[in-house]
Amino acid sequence: MASETVDDGEQTITIKEYLNEVEEEELEADLVLGGDEGKECTYTKGYMKRQAIFSCLTCTPEGNAGVCTACSLSCHDGHEIVELWTKRNFKCDCGNSKFGEFFCKLFPSKDVENVENSYNHNFKGLYCRCNQLYPDPDVEEQVEMIQCCMCEDWFHEEHIGLKSSDEIPRDEEGEPLYEDFVCDACSAFCSFLTQYPQTIWAAGVQRSDSANTKKDKDVMQDMHSACGSGKLENGICSDSSAKKDDVMAKTNSECLSGGKGLDTGESSESKVSSNHCNSDGSSHTTCHLGENLVSDLPILPNKPLFLSKNWRDILCRCAKCLDMYKQKHIGYLVDKEDSIAEYERTAKQKREEKLQHQEGAELSFLNKFGHVEKMEILNGIADMKNEFRTFLESFDPSKAITSDDVHQIFENLAKKRRRLE
Repeated sequence: MASETVDDGEQTITIKEYLNEVEEEELEADLVLGGDEGKECTYTKGYMKRQAIFSCLTCTPEGNAGVCTACSLSCHDGHEIVELWTKRNFKCDCGNSKFGEFFCKLFPSKDVENVENSYNHNFKGLYCRCNQLYPDPDVEEQVEMIQCCMCEDWFHEEHIGLKSSDEIPRDEEGEPLYEDFVCDACSAFCSFLTQYPQTIWAAGVQRSDSANTKKDKDVMQDMHSACGSGKLENGICSDSSAKKDDVMAKTNSECLSGGKGLDTGESSESKVSSNHCNSDGSSHTTCHLGENLVSDLPILPNKPLFLSKNWRDILCRCAKCLDMYKQKHIGYLVDKEDSIAEYERTAKQKREEKLQHQEGAELSFLNKFGHVEKMEILNGIADMKNEFRTFLESFDPSKAITSDDVHQIFENLAKKRRRLE
């Protein structure tokens, strides 16, 4: 039964479409919340690498505090809440000194202040450099925004410092090809990225129209400086430095997973990185960027950065680079658990485990009954399925299902049960 529009103009959907929408909304919620069911305050977990955070404008209108999922539900129900998606290295503020006489219902014994927390204008419900509200009450359709993976602010495409949104790496269907975005203001903190070959950058499809040809050439010329003496082919650096990236990514991955790095039988191309692993699992190597690393190398002027999938795996983890990340307070760039992709992967895993647990609980509940009771329950479920199927097969698809129809289904089931008795 397809979607239909009834006489009063109200759009209707099929039961299957409705269930699919519910499932998609549940999955989206789990991805945002990281699988957190919102039952316990996360304060006891300290400064979490990444978690869903909310701002309560009722309690802290200055936008200088954030609360976890559980506190947003239990302590601030009915308040004006701003959903901030996720924040890194954050500790729940609920009930501390910023909330005056208000105390957290879930964990009241909190420090006066969480000094390592950082706050931006998002906590006031404002986003982008235009300080616009989201959702914007003045528009019907909200404009999509992009989040910077460093400052974690959100930006409208027209405000990220590009001449046109056509410069954003996308495929032919318009879907983004980049994994992470760095705004032009934050790019100064990671100017060293320009010394990596092209494999770290996301590259969009080549546009053939003359209006965009010059833009493409300008972008490719800018990125050519990051490729050294290599040649760019379809947006990818083809020289040996690109192969170094592959070796570095492989070695970093092996180190972080507890491996021993590259063995003594490595090829001459692999030896260029001279990798092995430190005791903490990080890669110790002759710097992947060479001896002339300049941490403050000027970035391309006013250029935001679009980074390719798994770009973090390519970053050098030698002692010199790790010290540079520490000095710049951007060590999270080489932490796999910091990425949104990893956060969502963990959320999906938790969701699957939760669903499996629910199925196991249902089976365990059923096994508590004897054979006769089990058969009665299973027959009841089968009868309900058959009744719904019969109803849908005979139902006029041009009409909307009403509450009276649903009541009639259950009344038919009750009549059948009475006849059997």
